[in-house]
Amino acid sequence: MTTILQINSAARSQGAQSTLLASELTDKLRKSKSDAKVVMRNLQAEPLPHLDDAVLGAFFTPAEQRTPEQQAIAARSEALIAELQTADIIVIGAPMYNFGISSQLKTYFDWVARAGITFQYTANGPEGLLNGKKVFVVSARGGMYQGTPNDSQTPYLRSFLGFLGMTDVSFIYAEGLNMGPDAASAALTSAREAIAAA
Repeated sequence: MTTILQINSAARSQGAQSTLLASELTDKLRKSKSDAKVVMRNLQAEPLPHLDDAVLGAFFTPAEQRTPEQQAIAARSEALIAELQTADIIVIGAPMYNFGISSQLKTYFDWVARAGITFQYTANGPEGLLNGKKVFVVSARGGMYQGTPNDSQTPYLRSFLGFLGMTDVSFIYAEGLNMGPDAASAALTSAREAIAAA
């Protein structure tokens, strides 16, 4: 069975183009696999707490010494990680907000980046442990940023995902969505052509 994990990270609960396009891509991938299973992770509907003393305390306390509250926090993190470990294909809806990813996605990354679980430190430096996965990032943007210094999102995502061992990453962009109807139409057409070719 092929498991597709779709991660929606838009701040908007309805109408976010990154979510809509990511869902189109997931549907296309599902139809191309006779045995596909889709798992949805909606970071807006099920928000994660930002890192704080309680979360960090749970992560860094040995399992046998955790309080019941810390055990619950660690279990939530490990459930998210299990979704990633099980997934063969990962589709991330990642809108650009103020040149970067959403705070929802950053917080999710903070909950799944766990030393000894999703990466490990070795004599040769860090080594990612989430290997052998195909990742698609669907990025919706109001302006045109791809290939410019203002696109800090793409290199960050490529670096972070690679840090966890996910190096086979393809980006699908819908750019210029706020630059007028013609530009928005062209952006969606371009993104859908890339989805069709995925």
